[in-house]
Amino acid sequence: MDNHQEFKELTQKIHKGFVVAFMFIGMASLILVYVMIDPTFSAFQTNESKAYVAVTEEEDDRIENGIHVRTGLVDAEGLMTVVNNCTNCHSAKLVTQNRMNAERWAATIDWMQETQNLWDLGDNEAIIINYLVTNYPVLKKSRRQALTNIEWYELEE
Repeated sequence: MDNHQEFKELTQKIHKGFVVAFMFIGMASLILVYVMIDPTFSAFQTNESKAYVAVTEEEDDRIENGIHVRTGLVDAEGLMTVVNNCTNCHSAKLVTQNRMNAERWAATIDWMQETQNLWDLGDNEAIIINYLVTNYPVLKKSRRQALTNIEWYELEE
């Protein structure tokens, strides 16, 4: 019976140890979750004030060196019409990389209206197409010139 009593006491000590360990882990987990939800509670938080800069609409549509800063588009007649109608749905980069003639731009706009829910541009369509054809015309050379006058050498194995 003595061995049975010792075994029982040992089992109770182990059980108490597990309960204490799980309580500690549970408390640590709750504190960690709280810190993740509210990081201002963290002891590592600095007291430095964070400066936020408000960007006004005037600064947002700033032109520097003939380029609209926010979009990278060329400053020319029709710029703001293009910005207001085209960059609501996609990046200005998508516009500038697709250099097309007037017919292709009109077809692309028709496609966007039919499949992408682009609104009716009305008189703005002509302004947009004129801006794009004037400032981002079709490039005559789409590939680099062939390499000439090059001295080739044999690779050693």
